[in-house]
Amino acid sequence: MNTITAAITAVGGYVPDFVLSNKVLETMVDTNDEWITTRTGIKERRILKDEDKGTSYLAIQAAQDLLAKSNVDPLDIDMVIMATATPDMPVASTGVFVATAIGATNAFAYDLQAACSSFLYGMSTAAAYIQSGRYKKVLLIGADKMSSIVDYTDRSTCIIFGDGAGAVLFEPNYEGLGLQDEYLRSDGVGRDFLKIDAGGSLNPASIETITQKRHNIIQDGKTVFKYAVTNMADASDLILKRNNLTNEDVDWLVPHQAKRRIIDATASRMNLEESKVLMNIEKYGNTTSATLPLVLNDFEHLLKKGDSVIFAAFGGGFTWGSIYLKWAYDKK
Repeated sequence: MNTITAAITAVGGYVPDFVLSNKVLETMVDTNDEWITTRTGIKERRILKDEDKGTSYLAIQAAQDLLAKSNVDPLDIDMVIMATATPDMPVASTGVFVATAIGATNAFAYDLQAACSSFLYGMSTAAAYIQSGRYKKVLLIGADKMSSIVDYTDRSTCIIFGDGAGAVLFEPNYEGLGLQDEYLRSDGVGRDFLKIDAGGSLNPASIETITQKRHNIIQDGKTVFKYAVTNMADASDLILKRNNLTNEDVDWLVPHQAKRRIIDATASRMNLEESKVLMNIEKYGNTTSATLPLVLNDFEHLLKKGDSVIFAAFGGGFTWGSIYLKWAYDKK
């Protein structure tokens, strides 16, 4: 029997209609378009305005987009992995609800949380299930409604995050395409630098935690930036060296869309020209678990069968890593 590799065979994506531009943010906090663009590379981000809709809505739309484009029967899906930092609610798995909503009733599902590295970790998990030979179709969704946890009076966070979702389908491949190697790491030193302070078992919700805005995301921007630049670049460089790849061998870099300067530093460390770096941060901002699949969805038309693609991400906790994947299909 030929060796099984796990390949991405379909992608989908969704972003809400409402556009929160830098110009609008100028009316909300002490900032301006030039300041935001220079420091982040972000011009606008999408926001899910419907208060009765959560992350599951975004995920369902992205999954349905993938299913429609690929003509995959949801009944054939074996499992659904939901990468998210903003589940609909505690305890009840958002992924389970999403699987049922899209008709994947033969699948089992669960959530995976590793902050902005959630989708990257999910790629590793999905690939392992496929490579085991036990499952044939694993749907991996990255989705976050970051607007639900952002304080729009906090200039350090409200300029960065947006809402969105992306999805990919992993299937067995017998041509040696798909996931080739991974380097994933974490370090608990980052626990206090990027977090939501309350709402968990350590600091349960109370009148005090709500009035003190401790349920919103906060970050020590300088510290997070320093760790992100170093670790994303190091991980990407290591994955190249471990697989004897040069910058000429890499067709595309798919980086987490956190800040333009972090992306540029990673590409520079890999000695990659800008034309090989896929970015949509200007349009969507940081959609956390959704950044990587949204990049794939936006640039699917550029990806060719056999292309060498490097993924890189960094998230709170801290979590980070890089994945080397060979693209498995040409868009029809």
